[in-house]
Amino acid sequence: MTQPDGPELPELRTVMRRLRAECPWKAAQTHRSLARYLLEETHETLEAIDELAETGDADHLREELGDLLLQVYFHAAIAEEAGAFDLDDVARGITEKLVRRNPHVFAAPGEEAPAAGDAAAVNDAWQEIKARERPRATLDEGIPPTLPALLYADKMLDRLERAGAPVTPDPDGDIGERLLALVAEAHAAGVDAEQALRDTVRRLTS
Repeated sequence: MTQPDGPELPELRTVMRRLRAECPWKAAQTHRSLARYLLEETHETLEAIDELAETGDADHLREELGDLLLQVYFHAAIAEEAGAFDLDDVARGITEKLVRRNPHVFAAPGEEAPAAGDAAAVNDAWQEIKARERPRATLDEGIPPTLPALLYADKMLDRLERAGAPVTPDPDGDIGERLLALVAEAHAAGVDAEQALRDTVRRLTS
């Protein structure tokens, strides 16, 4: 049975608003000044996910997710003060997107939900809906160039494949070509190259 929402999320919102009003450091922050903390908390959350797979320590992941959630509330509080948007707008936007891009779960009134298929089919449908909603002017639009290189390469290979222009890297070429060939191999096998390398490097110190 689904449990009713507790008071914790509204309380966090109240705490964040009070900190913005009464804490000089919190009040001085901007979206740009907080960017580094969002990046740091994201990487710390990734570390906790790796540790969870190795040790089963869910408490560390819970803590890091809380720190990551704080960043969302912090940015929303700043935007609310500026009259741009608030936390409700953030939640509403992502809820509407989830409903819109998962028609196999949330069928329109009076319509039958399409068959979901497997996980790959669901992802393909998501990407098709996303492409219709936000047509791209360039192939790499929407892919941040600051992503880790393996992840960036994987996303570009996926975009090229979906555009009907798949790339076949030269496994005997220069080191860049060889790295790209490995990412392409992982992509074809459904393996996350970024995570696979992270796991291997972590094993060096275990």
